Amino acid sequence: MSIPSLDRLIHRDPERRALRALARRLAKLPARRSPSDVLQVVTDLAKELTGARYAALAVTDRHDRTEGFFTAGVEAAIMARLRTPPQGHGPLGSLRYDGRPVRFEDVSTHAKAFGFPPSHPAMQHLCGVAIWARSEVRGALYIADRSDGKPFTVEDEETLTTLATHASHVVEHEWY
Repeated sequence: MSIPSLDRLIHRDPERRALRALARRLAKLPARRSPSDVLQVVTDLAKELTGARYAALAVTDRHDRTEGFFTAGVEAAIMARLRTPPQGHGPLGSLRYDGRPVRFEDVSTHAKAFGFPPSHPAMQHLCGVAIWARSEVRGALYIADRSDGKPFTVEDEETLTTLATHASHVVEHEWY
């Protein structure tokens, strides 16, 4: 394999792309920044780097109740109509319990799917990964519906995993 071919492969590596984008975006934040600022950056990058229409990051307490919720791509008016942030029941619930990534081509066909709450945007494709703190799942980072209409890929999941690792560090060391 020639050096230019190797350079192209390295440049396309999902982990490398996510880490570079994260470093660049965090460098633009003030030195004294809140955990919420950093978690919003993670959420924004999840949407941007995967081409998703929507991204969300939930931080949960020990009883799996959402106590921090960040979105990208969801209009403020829609968020205002939702009474509470999604609680991770249904298809997303499994990743909160076992910590394994999930990827669905059609979330409505999942055995635990029961529909979306009123005012929630409709979604078909979904990919999510756990956020860990102190060896417990303490939230999730997930994306929905790529802009091109295609299902999410292994590379998208790898990108989310890299971003969720950073979010896990923030949650463990700065949130609690």
